[in-house]
Amino acid sequence: MTSLKPVSHNAQRLALRGDLLDFRAAPAWGQLDPGSALRFQPDHWLLIENGRILGTQAEAPDASWQQIDHSGRLILPGFIDTHVHCPQLDVIASYGAELLDWLNTYTFPAECRYADPAVARLGAERFLDALLAHGTTAAVVFATVHKVSADALFEAAQSRGMRLITGKVMMDRNAPAALLDADLAQSERDCVDLISRWHGRGRLSYAVTPRFAPTSTPAQLAMAGALCRADLSLYMQTHVAENRAEVAWVSELFPDARSYLDVYAREGLLHPRAVLAHGVWLDDADRAVLADSGAQIAFSPSSNLFLGSGLFDWVAAKEAGVAVSVASDVGGGTSLSMQRNLLDGYKVQALAGQRLSAWSGLYAATRGAAEALGLADELGHFGAGTLADVCVWDWAIGPVAKARDEVARGLHERVFAWMGLSDDRNLHSAYVAGVQKFSRSNSR
Repeated sequence: MTSLKPVSHNAQRLALRGDLLDFRAAPAWGQLDPGSALRFQPDHWLLIENGRILGTQAEAPDASWQQIDHSGRLILPGFIDTHVHCPQLDVIASYGAELLDWLNTYTFPAECRYADPAVARLGAERFLDALLAHGTTAAVVFATVHKVSADALFEAAQSRGMRLITGKVMMDRNAPAALLDADLAQSERDCVDLISRWHGRGRLSYAVTPRFAPTSTPAQLAMAGALCRADLSLYMQTHVAENRAEVAWVSELFPDARSYLDVYAREGLLHPRAVLAHGVWLDDADRAVLADSGAQIAFSPSSNLFLGSGLFDWVAAKEAGVAVSVASDVGGGTSLSMQRNLLDGYKVQALAGQRLSAWSGLYAATRGAAEALGLADELGHFGAGTLADVCVWDWAIGPVAKARDEVARGLHERVFAWMGLSDDRNLHSAYVAGVQKFSRSNSR
């Protein structure tokens, strides 16, 4: 492909030509005909002015626009990863453990290193650059218990202009001493200070982050709930019902709770800005509580398969009215590529007798995630006025994928084959608020 005019990364008016695909609304789950929910505009121009999407059109814009011709490439909104751990890049693809053993053997030792400001800074930069290189332009992220690790993530995201939701992890029991909050008051002070400095600054938001129920005392969970009630604009992120042994442990630690989810519900941690990872072992009563609260489940299929945690029932969640987004959960998950995670999501649903369409998967990783996070006015689609978080992809890389692409029958078959065969190698370029932050030509 050739550029029609030299491109400045600081261009005020930028036009990208390619096959534009995004969603106006949620497609029916599993249906191959998306109806009007899908907006596919082959060989169109996406117009970006001052970092925001102005609109789309079939004809080339006038000479006042910086024009880049990506004819024959797929252009999507940037992916949104709703659950991922920055420090766990160091332990991705670690062998032979289920969740609780995996935490003790691999994760906790890796997170201890993030007490060092230099480690935290370099780790945050490497992590965010890796997200961008996989086509993920926004994320809900776990730091570590160390305040400096959250600072490092916020600073690195701000310098890249990214939408980032994160917070220092809260733990005061059942973890190594180096990963425990000194005391309840200090944990609260650290959170309040981070909130005051970062929450609502640019595209940054704070998430109250109790790691999971077993590593927080009831008093710490109550404090986390109080923070949420004090400022309804705060997010909350944690884990729930990922693994059967974990669920049994929670029932021992919180014998008065009806369920694992109830531990959080009783402390006011379930609300429209709550993101709960996994939710594999929930029952109908739990799903009703989630639906009433407006909280979402971050489905993490690669992680659930790799750690042998179980098979998430997406259909049951949807039928109960629970919002579901898609997440990599690296390093329990084995790839930051959203396509690889969506393919694993298809496999999980297939084992349950369901079929995840490309439309339902891609919606959940773009506009669906933005809506669940209350950010649909900002990102996740090509609606006028949204910030131009945009990724340009090759439809196929390599002879096998190219042969498959050539014989695809219909749009869904083509997009599903792309979802199943593509990964970060297909990413040509990534833009954040209209500024190019990744280019394949500069990544080698």
